[in-house]
Amino acid sequence: MTSSPQNSFHAGATADLHVDEVHRRIADLVARGCKDLPTERVALGDALGRILAQDVLSPVSVPPHDNAAMDGYAFAGAALDAGTGEVTLHVVGHARAGAPWTGRLGAGEALRIMTGAVMPTGADTVVPQELCRTEADRVRFDRRAVAAGAHRREAGEDLRAGGLALAAGTPLNAPALGLLASLGQAHVAVRRRLRVAIVSTGDELLQPGEPARPGAIYDSNRATLSALVRGLGCDVVDLGPVPDSAQTLADVLAAASRQADAVISSGGVSVGEADHTRAALADAGELAFWHVAMRPGRPFAAGVLANDSSAPSLFFGLPGNPVAAVVSFLLFVRPALLQLAGRSADLAPMPPLVRARTSHALRKRAGRTEYQRAMLRQVPGALPVVDVAPSQSSAVLSAMVGANALIVFPHDQASVQAGDEVDVLLLDGLL
Repeated sequence: MTSSPQNSFHAGATADLHVDEVHRRIADLVARGCKDLPTERVALGDALGRILAQDVLSPVSVPPHDNAAMDGYAFAGAALDAGTGEVTLHVVGHARAGAPWTGRLGAGEALRIMTGAVMPTGADTVVPQELCRTEADRVRFDRRAVAAGAHRREAGEDLRAGGLALAAGTPLNAPALGLLASLGQAHVAVRRRLRVAIVSTGDELLQPGEPARPGAIYDSNRATLSALVRGLGCDVVDLGPVPDSAQTLADVLAAASRQADAVISSGGVSVGEADHTRAALADAGELAFWHVAMRPGRPFAAGVLANDSSAPSLFFGLPGNPVAAVVSFLLFVRPALLQLAGRSADLAPMPPLVRARTSHALRKRAGRTEYQRAMLRQVPGALPVVDVAPSQSSAVLSAMVGANALIVFPHDQASVQAGDEVDVLLLDGLL
């Protein structure tokens, strides 16, 4: 991160912001504060989920040679041009992957060849073995069964030597790691894992394992948010629970900014008397905004935490209600963390919305964006159908556990009838 955003984030603004405006402001905040995380080299087996730090140029062509794409017989495709009916070729040898045949095929000759074997000199076509008849050292097949050049993989068909194999900012998933392995790479340069500090606020919070007490609830947000952050390949700095004390929270946030690239708090961002996050943030950094025209998740804060010893950290203050915290994280914090971690901006942080039909009439108030928990089910030959969860309370986390989708109602959308089409955000891969 370089420098803190200035007055463009309207500290203390009271008007509810459109979801699209929140996305724009967070993107601006991240762009201003984004820094290049240090680079480290790791073994390929330890690189899953990491972000590539440097462009990888292919040191070799992949595949390195023309090879057979099928088990069959290699021959010169020109043999298909002469005559009609069957082609008869003299089989002069055998090649398999890792054991190339070193001769040269002449006119009227074929080579028995296995998938992956180097194509012999003089051959450019493979006829699959199941289309052939063999008699002693002869192979016969209908010339209409195969076209010249068929079933041959060309050298460099996947990658050319010296060409770009993977661009910096690429998340290293299973195919990417396989591609690096195909280039002979045992190690890869990646960004240092993003460090994300997580804190929950409130005198009422109990930690799992503690005995219950009147008026208290168990802290679920820290466990939920920690899992979501780890799912992005980030390291979690668990700051624990913080009581409702502006000074204590300010001290915790100041310490967090010295050891984390981003800080996430839950609770304490509404307008209650015990909501100290705003006051603490004012002491530790700069506030970006507060209220979002959405449900669940209206109270939300974003900004920076400054300190004297290192670059500032981004701050996100999420609602205390567990479902609101999850939805706010998915929509706003997740894309920001991916960009901070070094992921290419060209890669969409959220999956595209899909269209589905509602199974029941659903109430929606125009003037805010709503995200209703639902179960999407496939219908053969028709659009999928979504069944809304019985409870949409932002405090009912069990309804989130049972959902595989969120129905996305745009800002100006009103209520819908049964069978109406709606946009749906699939949760698979996000939670």
